Amino acid sequence: MFENLTERLQAIFKTLRRHGRLSEGDVDGALREVRLALLEADVHYSVVKTFLGRVRERAVGEEVLRSLTPAQQVIKIVHEELIRMLGAPGRLNLSGNPPHAIVLVGLQGSGKTTTVAKLARYMREQGQRPWMIAADTRRPAAIEQLVVLGQQLDIPVYSQDVHVTPLEIAVNGVAAAKRDGASAVVIDTGGRLQIDDDLMAELAAIRKRLAPNEVLLVADAMTGQEAVHIAEGFNQKVGLTGLILTKVDGDARGGAAISMREVTGVPIAFLGTGEKADALEVFHPDRLAQRILGMGDVLTLIEKAQTEVDLDEEEASDLMRKVSTASFTLEDFKEQMIRLKRMGPMSQLMGMIPGVRVPDGEAMAQIDHEAARTEAIVNAMTREERRNPKILNASRRRRIAQGSGTTVQAVNQVIGRFQDAQKMMKRMARRWPSAKIGR
Repeated sequence: MFENLTERLQAIFKTLRRHGRLSEGDVDGALREVRLALLEADVHYSVVKTFLGRVRERAVGEEVLRSLTPAQQVIKIVHEELIRMLGAPGRLNLSGNPPHAIVLVGLQGSGKTTTVAKLARYMREQGQRPWMIAADTRRPAAIEQLVVLGQQLDIPVYSQDVHVTPLEIAVNGVAAAKRDGASAVVIDTGGRLQIDDDLMAELAAIRKRLAPNEVLLVADAMTGQEAVHIAEGFNQKVGLTGLILTKVDGDARGGAAISMREVTGVPIAFLGTGEKADALEVFHPDRLAQRILGMGDVLTLIEKAQTEVDLDEEEASDLMRKVSTASFTLEDFKEQMIRLKRMGPMSQLMGMIPGVRVPDGEAMAQIDHEAARTEAIVNAMTREERRNPKILNASRRRRIAQGSGTTVQAVNQVIGRFQDAQKMMKRMARRWPSAKIGR
């Protein structure tokens, strides 16, 4: 989401590093470029003004200008002020007697219903026993959608006829969840504009009657600067406790994420990073700041690997042994490909690695295409062929090409790359024999 902003900021900091000592003029020149970069990224102008004011106040101090590494000091200040602007880490208020009520609000099309399911799934992983309540009567398909998602996730969904008012559905749903022993309820509400007084009054009534633990605005990160007005409107008329930004895996310029938090004063709780039910990240301001400044996000990458790859110690040891003894097969490669796909889109994973530049849209599409083609070719092989590629004669390769919808040339390329990788593993094993497992 922040690719363009990241590139601009990295270029500005690279120019700063070329200087030895910095003057006030050097700092002001760099901050002018930062200002343009933030405005182009859709950060609200008032937020930019406040942010740069704080950065400049610290950056032109004697301690920085006379430092042996002034450019690094300025970058450090920008990083710290960015974290400060992004606010506190995401959390849910689950105090009081259960069931804890969480109401999701927002515009139609912001991804509210899907986010209800994601949040319920997340809460179950945290040891809660959640219910979902379908109180979006303005879009009948939303009720059906939530029921289907509930069945897929095995999470109870409370719904009633669309002619029942959302307030009645919410109240009845909480009562039913309490009788069933649920510890939390996540309530879906109809999409509405912040300028529609009647519909906002409906939300205010739900808030007053239920006194929920959280009222979270689900906002599309691709909305741009209009997202600030949306957040302000909902906050004034309903009273928000937090934000959930959806579609942060898209090509939005990202300024909305920074602006909404600063303007409303309410924290960002979660980031929606995809369509799947597990594509919801707890918000960490320090990690997002690192991503924006091109420093990567190794902690989130590790957490994704631990959660999604599900590789126990014995499996990890066995995999290391195969790599170090060059006995890694295409069958092993297929298993690792499946695990890697669970972690999310390749562009997201690359963006979390420090120093790795995520390719532009066309180049990334080519990488994804190559990966999909390789996966299709490997899947078209029999298990015996994956375990022993030496048996892949011409007729087998023609069958694999036909089964994968590719060409014999493409099959040959995949096998050739795999054989090259095996040769490299053998050279590594000879050069560093101490790396072998079980020596």
